[in-house]
Amino acid sequence: MTTADPVVFAVFNEIAIIDQLAQARLAKVLPDGLLVPHFTLLNHLVRVGDGRSPVDIARAFQITKGAVTNTLQRLEARGLVRLAPDPDDGRAKRVFLTPAGRAARERCIAAVADLFADIHGPLGDGPFAAALPFLRDLRQRLDKARD
Repeated sequence: MTTADPVVFAVFNEIAIIDQLAQARLAKVLPDGLLVPHFTLLNHLVRVGDGRSPVDIARAFQITKGAVTNTLQRLEARGLVRLAPDPDDGRAKRVFLTPAGRAARERCIAAVADLFADIHGPLGDGPFAAALPFLRDLRQRLDKARD
């Protein structure tokens, strides 16, 4: 990156690097043999709510339905999600977190808190709280532009 790069590029470049570094750290500490895609799917269901279809989840993550199905099968085999028939479409499924899935997500959140303590501690909540409105707005704009 050079000083001639547009500021919007610089921001997205930093976000991409932060994401890569954070995911690498996260992968090392996730409990119960969970992988980053497992955690992100569990976290997504907590954030947006149960009852999503695999197609909706694939759209949200911008990945194939096959990739989501594979992750869901692994999570279902571990009792972390439950797949149920869609009441409106007998061919489709809906995904629900189980109590064990919610508990696994909570263990992951605890691991993340410990994982980033070395960064959060010296900075405190202030900079993180200050960054949230911009990051949320940016995410919402990207979500809207995707659809």
